[in-house]
Amino acid sequence: MDEKRYRIPAGFHRVEQDIERSRFITTVAHAPTVEEAKAFIARVREEFQDANHNCWAYVVGPPGSTAQVGMSDDGEPHGTAGRPMLTALLHGGVGDVAVVVTRYFGGTLLGKGGLVRAYTGSVQQGLEALPTTERVRKVRLAVELEYASIDGFRRMLPEHEAQVLSEEYAATVGYRVELPVTRVDAFRTALTDLTLGQVLIETLESEG
Repeated sequence: MDEKRYRIPAGFHRVEQDIERSRFITTVAHAPTVEEAKAFIARVREEFQDANHNCWAYVVGPPGSTAQVGMSDDGEPHGTAGRPMLTALLHGGVGDVAVVVTRYFGGTLLGKGGLVRAYTGSVQQGLEALPTTERVRKVRLAVELEYASIDGFRRMLPEHEAQVLSEEYAATVGYRVELPVTRVDAFRTALTDLTLGQVLIETLESEG
């Protein structure tokens, strides 16, 4: 798993199903931080405050990462909701994700095995149709080069998924550039070759 590039939810997503007369509503969202995961959970709990249970789980970080996770059975028998939901998330191939499964009890007891299947299946159903996008960790560089290298520099930007944030013209030309961290080494090499070494490249900051 490349921790610098991975799938994340593209937005808010909701599905629902009925199991033995109980209504299960699954809400999935992007959660790049623990704080945002908890805020999302609180919003869903507020929306469905009349439900019997609002069970939840989240994984902050790359798919399968257990460094920042959380879960809650929210009143269901211990181990029948939060843990199965988290397990489904960890195997779902999506990172930075939070999910709440809301249950309106329909009068039929599902038993522990039935609950585990219901909550696992609800998360899997939510992930199946989830719109996703790619999270790309990026880095910003300061680049200083001669005027003669401007055209070549601009032509090489798309190949390295690099974007110019600002430019400044003086005795030389200065750029601030943002690009995926996985592209930095190749970008440095290509830029050094292009300018025959007449370039200054400084790392400014990286995100995530």
